[in-house]
Amino acid sequence: QVQLVESGGGLVQSGGSLRLTCKASRSLGHMAWYRQAPGKQRELVASIIGGGLTNYSDAVKGRFTISRNSATTVAYLQMNNLKVEDTGVYYCNGLRPQYSWGQGTQVTVSS
Repeated sequence: QVQLVESGGGLVQSGGSLRLTCKASRSLGHMAWYRQAPGKQRELVASIIGGGLTNYSDAVKGRFTISRNSATTVAYLQMNNLKVEDTGVYYCNGLRPQYSWGQGTQVTVSS
């Protein structure tokens, strides 16, 4: 069973930045970040697959950057120019997603 541990969240003002880290107990290959805003369903925000091809939701494109280590056991999400609507709990997982969810990391953006 894969263990996923997210960290790096916090409280930040609008326009600020945060860097999230996800550590997996084994190599995942494709990796992705998801978020769940209060009262909403969890959504995919960024993914990285294959040799490093990345994809982003329209809501975060141009502001967020996903990356990972070569072993595909650690994923990062650099979040810049944060907006209030980015508030939520952020999770990492595979692309489907196919693993049990970790506890996530809370990101709160204040105006």
